[in-house]
Amino acid sequence: MPEQPYEPEGVIAGTGMGGAMDLGASEATTLEKGPGAPPGGAPAGRPRSLWSDAWRDLRRNPVFLLSALVILFLVFISLWPSTIASGSPLSCDLAKSQDGPGPGAPFGYDGQGCNVYTRTVYGARTSVTVGVLATLGVAVLGSVLGGLAGYFGGWWDALLSRTTDIFFAIPVVLGGLVLLSVVTSNTVWPVIGFMVLLGWPQISRIARGSVITARQHDYVQAARALGASDSRILLRHIAPNAVAPVIVVATIALGTYISLEATLSYLGVGLKPPSVSWGIDISAASPYIRNAPHALLWPSGALAVTVLAFIMLGDAVRDALDPKLR
Repeated sequence: MPEQPYEPEGVIAGTGMGGAMDLGASEATTLEKGPGAPPGGAPAGRPRSLWSDAWRDLRRNPVFLLSALVILFLVFISLWPSTIASGSPLSCDLAKSQDGPGPGAPFGYDGQGCNVYTRTVYGARTSVTVGVLATLGVAVLGSVLGGLAGYFGGWWDALLSRTTDIFFAIPVVLGGLVLLSVVTSNTVWPVIGFMVLLGWPQISRIARGSVITARQHDYVQAARALGASDSRILLRHIAPNAVAPVIVVATIALGTYISLEATLSYLGVGLKPPSVSWGIDISAASPYIRNAPHALLWPSGALAVTVLAFIMLGDAVRDALDPKLR
C-alpha cells in the first residue's frame, strides 16, 4: 500500500520578532497571499471612481428611478407632443367654454373653449425648454467665472465676490417684473436670458468653493511641480474633481427655473399669448376657479409634478455624489 503524503494540520510562521506561531492551512494560505488579495486567487479589479460609485448607487435608488422616468416622459412629450395629444393647442371653440371632460377632451375646456389636455401636453415643451437652456447657461457661465476666481484669486476673486453680492441683493421676481416688462418679444429667449443673468452668481460661488478646495490637494501641487500649465491643471485635474457640487445645484435649480418661468408668465411679464405655457393657462383659469376648477387643476398639477421630479432627482444625485452621506 503506497504511503500517503503527509498533510500537516498547521504550519509554523515566523512573527518577524524572533518568535513563531502555529497557523492552520487556510490561515497560512491567506498569509501567503497577503491581506489585500481577493479570495480564490482572483486578480484585483480596478478601483471604482466617484462617478462609477455614484451611478451604482443611483441605479439602486427608487427615488432616482421614479424621478428619472417622469423626466424622460416629460422630455418625450416635449419633443413629440402630437403622439399623445391630437389637435392644435391654439384651436378653441367658445361654444365649449368651461365645459367639463368629454370625448377628445379628458381634462375639459378652459374659459376660451380650448382643450385643456392638449394645452397641458404642449405646455411641457415650453417649460422643459426654458428650464434646460437656462440651467445650461447658468451652469456654464457660473462655473467658468467661479472656477477662474477660485483658482487665480487676487483682484479677480475680489471683483467677482462683490459682483455676486450685488446680484444677490436683487429680488428675482421683482427683477423679472422690471426687466421683462419692457421686452416685446414673444419668444423664450428673453426669459432664458433673464434667468441666466440673475442665476449665475449662485453657481459661481459653488464652483469657486469647490475649486479652492481642490486646488489645495496634493495631486494639484504635484502637477504644478512637474510644470503643468494652468489650463491643463484646471481642465485635467481640478474640473473633474470640483464639478460634482455644480451638477447637484444645477439639477435642483432646473426645477426652480421651470417654476420661475410659470410665475413670470402668470404675472404677465414672461411668455405671452399665443405662446402655450402652464403659467399662461394658470393665469387664464384663475378667474374661473369656481365654475371650471379643472382648467386650473391640470396645468397646476403638471407644473407641481415637474418641479418635484427635478428636485427629487437633484436630491438623489447629491446623495450619490457626496461620500459623507453614504
